Amino acid sequence: MPDPFRAPIQDPAPLQDLAPSSEPLPAPSGEPAAYLDPGAPLAERVADLLGRLTLDEKLGLLHQYQAPVGRLGVGPFRTGTEALHGLAWLGPATVFPQAVGLASTWDPELVRRVGEAAGDEVLAFHHKDPAGAGRNVWAPVVNPLRDPRWGRNEEGYSEDPWLTGIMGEAYARGLRGSDPQVLRTAPTLKHFLAYNNETDRCATSSNLPPRVLHEYELPAFRPAIESGAAVAVMPSYNLVNGRPAHLSPLIDSVLRAWAPGDLLVVSDAYAPANLTGVQGYHDTLPEAYAHAVKAGLDSFTQDDDRPDATLGHLREALRLGLLAEADVDRAVRHVLSIRFRLGEFDPATPYDDVTEEVVNCPAHQDLAREAARRSIVLLADDGLLPLGPVTKVAVIGQLGDTLMEDWYSGTLPYSVTARAGLAERCATVFCEAVDRVTLTAEAGPVTADPAGGPLSAGPPSAGSAAPCGGGPADSLDLFDLFDWGGGAYALRAAATGRVVSVDDGVLVNDQPGPNGWEVRQTFRVEDRPRGLIALRHISTGCYVGRGDDGVLRLVDDADRAVWLAMEVVRSGAARAAELAADADVAVVVVGDHPLVNGRETEDRAGLALAPAQDAVVAAVLAANPRTVMVITSGYPLTWSTPDVPAVLWSAHGGQEYGHALAEVLFGDADPEGRLTQTWYRSAQELPDLLDYDIITADATYLYFRGTPLFPFGHGLSYTTFDFAGLRVRVADGVVTAEVTVTNTGAREGVEVVQFYTHQRRSRVKQPLRRLRGFEKVRLAPGESRVVTLRLPVEELAFWDVTRGRFVVESAPHQLMVGRSAADLRLCAPFDVPGETIPARVGPLRAMDHDEYDAVAFVDAGPVAGEAVRSEVGGAWIAFRQVDLAGVASCALTAGSADGGMITLRLGDPLHGEALAAFPVPRTGRHALQPLAQSLQPLTQSLQTLTQDVTRPLARSGGVHDVYVVFENEGVTLADLTWGPAAPLTGGAGA
Repeated sequence: MPDPFRAPIQDPAPLQDLAPSSEPLPAPSGEPAAYLDPGAPLAERVADLLGRLTLDEKLGLLHQYQAPVGRLGVGPFRTGTEALHGLAWLGPATVFPQAVGLASTWDPELVRRVGEAAGDEVLAFHHKDPAGAGRNVWAPVVNPLRDPRWGRNEEGYSEDPWLTGIMGEAYARGLRGSDPQVLRTAPTLKHFLAYNNETDRCATSSNLPPRVLHEYELPAFRPAIESGAAVAVMPSYNLVNGRPAHLSPLIDSVLRAWAPGDLLVVSDAYAPANLTGVQGYHDTLPEAYAHAVKAGLDSFTQDDDRPDATLGHLREALRLGLLAEADVDRAVRHVLSIRFRLGEFDPATPYDDVTEEVVNCPAHQDLAREAARRSIVLLADDGLLPLGPVTKVAVIGQLGDTLMEDWYSGTLPYSVTARAGLAERCATVFCEAVDRVTLTAEAGPVTADPAGGPLSAGPPSAGSAAPCGGGPADSLDLFDLFDWGGGAYALRAAATGRVVSVDDGVLVNDQPGPNGWEVRQTFRVEDRPRGLIALRHISTGCYVGRGDDGVLRLVDDADRAVWLAMEVVRSGAARAAELAADADVAVVVVGDHPLVNGRETEDRAGLALAPAQDAVVAAVLAANPRTVMVITSGYPLTWSTPDVPAVLWSAHGGQEYGHALAEVLFGDADPEGRLTQTWYRSAQELPDLLDYDIITADATYLYFRGTPLFPFGHGLSYTTFDFAGLRVRVADGVVTAEVTVTNTGAREGVEVVQFYTHQRRSRVKQPLRRLRGFEKVRLAPGESRVVTLRLPVEELAFWDVTRGRFVVESAPHQLMVGRSAADLRLCAPFDVPGETIPARVGPLRAMDHDEYDAVAFVDAGPVAGEAVRSEVGGAWIAFRQVDLAGVASCALTAGSADGGMITLRLGDPLHGEALAAFPVPRTGRHALQPLAQSLQPLTQSLQTLTQDVTRPLARSGGVHDVYVVFENEGVTLADLTWGPAAPLTGGAGA
């Protein structure tokens, strides 16, 4: 199949070489331009302005930094203001809990209000500095949280796609505003599609079988787009089934089909260049960029604020005929539509009066406190909580007196830490519970510079310059050792309170903590003989060595690393135990640092709490049985200390976290939060990080068969609830369920009533349980309420691979209601009318198999189509219940770089009767970058191969399970076609 974007490599055409197709159209004399008429229909305004632009002016609108067109009153415009849980990167602004924490409130209306507050603060910054704060907001993130090891777990909402969609729509609706015509901001959903790994994120391909695509990944994006709450989408860095997500045909065929209006598609940062770089999908940037525009990309986020190179490649694509002006017009229409809806060309908008006074205003502070309080989840409690009257609380832990900012946080305008919040309620004592250590090299002790300069070890060698600084030598050799988990440690100079970092290869102590895109403040500790250690800088992989001047600096060679003796001069765990023993209650605050051991660009290897923090919990519990463990993290954790009396979890909770925590600990508020992810007992219960097939892998609460540490939906209350009288009926295409919930305790409390369904009989593997609805109820002691679920029967559909559409089977179902996916108090059966899926007939797409083993999903062509490719010899795919009556031949569309064999078998991939064997000829290699060769199929030369199957079917005709067995590695199959006759085996291009 020819590549429509393949072209000779040439230099981009200069501006003057590409003449505009037409001159701009002036407005009729005396008449206002239609695009300036706020009363005119949106499509008419967009078309009018589009018709006035030259081709070069249109191209200037296809970059993140859109060029102004002064003669038409079109100003500059920039996409991409970050506001994931409050305005980010532009200075102090209200910081709300992380997105996964917002979702744990199970309160879409609260999430909408947070989005509204964030949108107002974006506007305030925009009115103050239009160039610095654009109104196209890159939030929310609606990738389902399939695997908690994903480095960006805290950015999403839930492992459940339906709940993710609800929360994403709520936040986007708050951002966009309530006016039906004018947008407050233009929310952008991230990241389309199947993006849950940072490891090689630009080069890996996410394997998505059709059911996982349609039942798990796409549903998370649909609500916000279909409702109009989100008006833009950002594709992800990864490939999906062998094709870069930025070139996905689903952008147009699915996303834009859902959208009620124009949908803007913006690239992720520097992703367009990956198409010829790490992905090697195209040879030249003009062909790559042309393909991207044709696939639906409207805005290139490339080269920061320097658009010239991008626009040059687009001009060259036009000159070569890879791109037509109509393609440019379509993209520009999407861009302009959003700008019109933002009110840019109107004399006034409903949001003009928003000023900087709204930023961190009292109302937003109150909302931040409410969101933090209602997001806290009570994981376990033996009756210790809520706390009664106490005289003294010991606040302990690395996170006890600090608040963390993640990569997409705003700058904290103030910080109410756990220690500060509790100190307002009672007397407190505090320690970070970190070890204080000395580090000694053979030449002498490692010392910090009191001015924040270089670290040194021992005296300098003769003739070398002495390290800078000076000061009290008896304290400069002391360091506090912070364990952030995953083998990542940070060192803080005790004398200066500053964290050790690396500046131009030299170790200095000048940072407040781990920070920045490249975190330069963390090290791994490697053992050396005689109990010594070496330090390895995590960001660079280099070791810490010692120069002739005594200064510690990075070295490439492990053999040049300086060996150090680390001595603990004060045990953090021992100090914590001392304080805990003398307090009424100990509150140990543990968790992760959002920029360390898991973040954008870095996945986690496991889920375990940092060993030193785990040891502190054990020591404190041994010293004081009245111990509360407070976990602050952006992902689920495991720990080794058993029987902790009370355990609370929250995401990093923003500026008001300490107040919120105190209110829950002391019982001013019932803990309302519920988990939106499964907390596994071990990372060993998880499939491979790159295994996106949750159905086959038994992943997420939908399919997980084990007993989790804490299940999806879990969260305790300070009171108890009873569920009674579950009734279910099906009528007029709706499943209606009612249950009575009663507060049986002695105090007011909040319950999240959760409804799940399970299809009990099916042609395919069904989820063990699937969330279908929930309601959050607040009940006084003894109060009851009837909670109702209304579920359209059509929502019980699953994706039928035999016919490529959603289908509701005629089948028995079970409805379950309770407090979590594992604490289901009542259940009731119900039946729904539907279809019986017939046997397969006709052509079979390879991707529409029912089962598979050891195959990858790849593209069957550069623009559209999918195929499967064997990863080992003996790989197979299976098609269940294929009607072979009357079939006499079979044709395969297949190819292989080195040749191979495909065998069709009936009933079993190893021992089933052979229906036909297809020799697959050598078809040559696709010209690709080396890294991408493992990702990319031989899409250019698939051939049609035909075999007669009359004789074996004469013995066993009828309906069969057909196995396609790949006898060799690297064989690609796009489809199978059954025929009544057997033409000669041939090699027609597909």
